[in-house]
Amino acid sequence: MKPRQKQPSQKRRHGRRPAFSRGGKLNIIPLGGNEEVGRNMTVFEYGNDIILLDMGLQFPEEDMPGIDYIIPNLSYLMGKEKNVKAVILSHGHLDHIGAAPILLEKLGYPPVIARPLTLAMLKHRQDDYKSDSVKQLKTIPIKSLRDTFRLGAFQISFFQIEHSIMDAVGVILKTPPATLIHPGDWTLEKDVRGNPIVRYDHLAKLPSPRVLMLESLGATDVRPSASTVEMQKNITALLQNARGRVIIGTFASQIERIGWVIATAEKMGKKVVLDGYSMKMNIEIAKELGYVKARKDTFVKPEQLDHYPDQKLVIIATGAQGEGNAVLSRIINGSHRHIKIKKTDTVVLSSSIIPGNERTIQKLKDGLYRQCDNVIHGQVMDIHVSGHGNREDIRHMLQQVKPDYFVPVYAYHYMLKEAEKLAISGGFDPKKVLVLDNGQVAEFDRSGGRATNRRVPTDYVFVDGLGIGDISHVVLRDRQMMAADGMIVVIITIDTKSGKLIQNPDLISRGFIYMKENKQLIEETRLKAKKIFSGDLRGEVDENYFKEKVRNEIGQFLYQKTERRPMVLPVIIQV
Repeated sequence: MKPRQKQPSQKRRHGRRPAFSRGGKLNIIPLGGNEEVGRNMTVFEYGNDIILLDMGLQFPEEDMPGIDYIIPNLSYLMGKEKNVKAVILSHGHLDHIGAAPILLEKLGYPPVIARPLTLAMLKHRQDDYKSDSVKQLKTIPIKSLRDTFRLGAFQISFFQIEHSIMDAVGVILKTPPATLIHPGDWTLEKDVRGNPIVRYDHLAKLPSPRVLMLESLGATDVRPSASTVEMQKNITALLQNARGRVIIGTFASQIERIGWVIATAEKMGKKVVLDGYSMKMNIEIAKELGYVKARKDTFVKPEQLDHYPDQKLVIIATGAQGEGNAVLSRIINGSHRHIKIKKTDTVVLSSSIIPGNERTIQKLKDGLYRQCDNVIHGQVMDIHVSGHGNREDIRHMLQQVKPDYFVPVYAYHYMLKEAEKLAISGGFDPKKVLVLDNGQVAEFDRSGGRATNRRVPTDYVFVDGLGIGDISHVVLRDRQMMAADGMIVVIITIDTKSGKLIQNPDLISRGFIYMKENKQLIEETRLKAKKIFSGDLRGEVDENYFKEKVRNEIGQFLYQKTERRPMVLPVIIQV
């Protein structure tokens, strides 16, 4: 029976080739995630059928002042909304679901397929985006890894993977030209002997050609992977031996680890404080789904800390990446209302460093070490298990899956190239490793697969408050200029009857100079502006002409005097 689009059929079948014509081409198009960490989204297109994997956001870089986050560009999909059969979300991290509320709305709310926790997190984020918009969602839970869905030319199934959040899932897309294997984000969890707990050799039995699209964020990581057993052993010892409070900074999405810490603290008779909006929201969702179990009296509020002995308290907080407004940063800088660092505290940073955050985390550590004698992080003890496979794990995955084609994804370009080198050094055919840029189209047909020269738009779409895509690169450049050199406002008031200035030009400086300490420069600038308007200005003044003249001449004058280029904003008032 052919399924309807809104409710794909679920069939318990594995390993069979869908009975479709082999004449068409399969397009694979990363809309994000192949040149950065985040903004993960991939288009799989065969004929008029499209499947989307992930809808992630990217956090802004240091040269993007005022930007909240960046989302994938949907230009290629505009006009093809009806072709989108479903969106599959591999797991609930924001770099994979964060842009979904915005993008699903733009695409007319196609069905979303994911595991229960991922769907619950999506619904909460959807409700935060627009109240009542969650009613528009068409969600289809993956109840079992044995579930399969047939959507047009795609037969979809799943496999178990290990990652740093519950309900992560690997995806198999069987199409006429190829079988696509995509673990999403993954790691190789190992036992105490160092042997992987989950095996992937069953994927080698899937129909050829098999295309492994492997997240490669750890392609430059040569460190041996820590095991969960070792991590839990070390954190248990810290909880037992701490002579004061234990403050654990971690990702809000580390639900399984947070749940384990809560359970361990509960067994020791300790009270737990959860602090951070996303932290509390995620644990509440996990409790509702039965993934985290704890007694109500285990939890206390931050304002109740003084009611308990320090050695009986465990504080779990967001902000281990040094985010400015996160709980841990506010604790360190003293702005938190209820939690102040004590010398006797034990502070545990149980998270890995997101590439690009190295400097921020160094400042975070410095701030902690100045205030606390017991700071524990991954460089001094195994108190974190990475959610991303390292170099040896990538080699292991290639050996187990034995793909016909290898497409490294979800990382910076240099990491993708390192993953390519790993594959080739292991005997992989260089012609069958496809390293794609964002927007670059890879195609598969009866003659095989290749990276083409075709590209689709992947320009940044900035989200700033309620504005989506209305911040252009010109606006961002203006913000960068103001952040670097500040701005100066030149206010000119003209009497159109007499054709004279009513008063000397007014100047306002923001982020450029302190006016009280630079009176001579201010007077010289005011005189320069006055000369621009020294002629007969009776009648209607051409404001555009004079504004451009002020920008050019005042800008050049200030550069000669200061070797800085503030943004010059002329304001002309005609009375």
